[in-house]
Amino acid sequence: MAGGALRRQQRRVRAAVRRAAVIGHPIDHSLSPVLHRAAYAALGLDGWRYDAIDTPPERLAGVVAGLDAGWAGLSVTMPLKTAVLDHLHHVEPLAELLGVVNTVLVQPGSPVSLVGANTDVAGIVAALGEGSDAGASADAAPPVVVGGGATAASALAALAQLGRTDATVQVRSMARAGATVRAANRMGLSPRFETMADPEASVDRWRTAAMVVSTLPPGGADALAGTLASMGREVHGVLLDCAYDPRPTALTRVWRELGGTAVGGERMLLHQAAEQVRLMTGHAAPVAAMAQALDAALA
Repeated sequence: MAGGALRRQQRRVRAAVRRAAVIGHPIDHSLSPVLHRAAYAALGLDGWRYDAIDTPPERLAGVVAGLDAGWAGLSVTMPLKTAVLDHLHHVEPLAELLGVVNTVLVQPGSPVSLVGANTDVAGIVAALGEGSDAGASADAAPPVVVGGGATAASALAALAQLGRTDATVQVRSMARAGATVRAANRMGLSPRFETMADPEASVDRWRTAAMVVSTLPPGGADALAGTLASMGREVHGVLLDCAYDPRPTALTRVWRELGGTAVGGERMLLHQAAEQVRLMTGHAAPVAAMAQALDAALA
């Protein structure tokens, strides 16, 4: 058997026992299976299996305890991104600073070792990079992060990697932003936090910002999009709306109508999944094949 054919066969034999999955609750809406399965197909990992496991918080310990050498890892979504920290042997530095894990890697050993990582930051950096060429210059007004949850902490880390440590974080209630405040402090960042008591004033800040990252859930920014539209004033920076259902979101649509550059939240989803594929399989992710599968699923 030729060397190349033998290596392909050996790879498929090794792949036959590898599993991965996304966990969270609810999980039916997750597009992670679409992305990861497309990657396995493009990479020729014929035996790899990727599932969606509905995991309420009370079932988390049992699911994690069931991981063995046949597993490559887990994608972790809400509401488990913080809770899973208590079930890991090691946590990578960035994920530890954020206090947010969206990826569990199963390392070989007896027993296996579970390592927590965060690929949301890489996903946000890559997504914002797609709009940077057409967006505002680096000397524009400070970027704005809308929302104060786990994704907001990842957005602050991503902006810092892009050289913007001067972000403003807009939250509905400071009482619910404590985890993000603590994460920022651990990263050595001092963002400005402000409440959105006056929606028009809050939205007006977006117009001149270098970048705006909305981390609100699907539909959560619709009223703010209406406020922005009613103002009818031009915007200049790059918007990343982490929500992607419907596509485009109301905020994305209004932003583009007012002259800004908007990147859909599905691009963050794509790029964070691509980094997970790289970490779990050891192969560079086939981003184009994954994007094609994602677009088809969202069409």
